[in-house]
Amino acid sequence: MRYLLDTDHLSIIQRQSGADYNNLAARMAHYPSSDFAISVITIQEQMLGCHAYINRTRHPTQLVKGYEIMMRLVTDFQRLSVLPFDAMAAQTLDRLNTQRIQLAGMDARIAAIALSRSMILLTRNHRDFSKVTGLAIEDWTIER
Repeated sequence: MRYLLDTDHLSIIQRQSGADYNNLAARMAHYPSSDFAISVITIQEQMLGCHAYINRTRHPTQLVKGYEIMMRLVTDFQRLSVLPFDAMAAQTLDRLNTQRIQLAGMDARIAAIALSRSMILLTRNHRDFSKVTGLAIEDWTIER
């Protein structure tokens, strides 16, 4: 595996529409699917969002939609390689925390997974992830 998909890139793939999707899909088509993975943190972020939607619902039809979204997420996650937050990632996160980088908790964990495995993080969030020294980031939603 060479590339770790940030949650924003996975969400674009899941939507399957728009210029961002077209650019991302075109770039990904040049590589085997085995080159790509997501992190368990991305699963957490997407499931938390789905959980929040379900908890806000006021009508049964919204509840049905919420659980349909959750089922779609489960199916999507089964198609992808999922990387754990393991001891190497935890050590890397600890090192990042000592550097006092201003980075949201989930983003720091995703960065730690990518760094600990020497992977390129595919993300649109250049502003935050560029603060992490040594982290290779690319945005494949931009037309080249």
